[in-house]
Parts: sequence; structure tokens; C-alpha cells
Amino acid sequence: MGHGASRLRRVVREVAKFGAVGGAGVLVNLAVFNLVRHTTDLQVVRASVIATVVAIVFNYIGFRYFTYRDRDKTRRTREMTLFLLFSAIGLVIENGVLYAATYGFGWNTPLQNNVFKFLGIGVATLFRFWSYRSWVFRALPAHEPAPDPLPHAEPAGLPKTRQQVP
Repeated sequence: MGHGASRLRRVVREVAKFGAVGGAGVLVNLAVFNLVRHTTDLQVVRASVIATVVAIVFNYIGFRYFTYRDRDKTRRTREMTLFLLFSAIGLVIENGVLYAATYGFGWNTPLQNNVFKFLGIGVATLFRFWSYRSWVFRALPAHEPAPDPLPHAEPAGLPKTRQQVP
């Protein structure tokens, strides 16, 4: 297999791991959202923000120790800062969709809340995948073998067109 096929295989594996952690994070997000909605009097978007924050913590642990465990770990402060920054942007995207549906269009039944919460998670996930893999969990530099300094050198003392057999 060529370099392209190997790279594609790595990306597919990364997407699968990201999806596994993200899928579990979606379940955590929706479970906490519905628990908060049914056990408190908080407004829908506030309950959603709480659920998103819980899912962000869950996802960081999953991404750092499962999806991107082989990535650079030397600058954890930078990693955590960027993760929180991009997660906050994702939180705004996710909950912005729910806010627009609830307060902009008046779609505020429990089913509609869950549909737009889920849709917001989906849109934010595309952003998060790109930002986490590009900026937060940076790949370590590839180690390539050193090139042969003289790949086509002829043995000393022999003519270039024909080698003599001793």
C-alpha cells in the first residue's frame, strides 16, 4: 500500500475514535440536558449550556486519553487553553442553534428542544473536529529516514558504463 492509502487509513481511524468519544459525549450531553430540564426550572438554553459544559469535560478526557493519546503532550497548558477556547466557540454554535429555534421560532416543546439541541451538537461537532485536530491535539512530527547521501555513486575506480568482475 502506498503513502496515500496509509494516510487515509490513519484519518479513518482518527475519525472513528473521534466519533466514538463524540458519540458518548452526545449521550452525556443529551442525558444531562434532559435531567436538568426535568428536575429544575431552568430555561432551556441555560440547561443546555450546563449539559454542554459537562460534555466538554467528558470529551476532553476521552480525546486526550483515547483519540489523541499519541499526540504531543509537552504543552498541556497551551492544549487546555486552546481546547477550552474552541469548546467555548462550539458551545456558542451548539446553543445558538437551540436559542434560535426556541426564542426565534417559538419551537419549545420537549421534542423540539431535543431535535434542535441534537442539530446544534452536529453543527458544532464539525467545527470541533477541525479545530481540535488542527490546533489542540497537534500531531508529532513524522520521523523520516535520512536520505542516502550518494544514492547513485559508482564504486571507486570502475568505469561508469561497465563494472568489471574480478
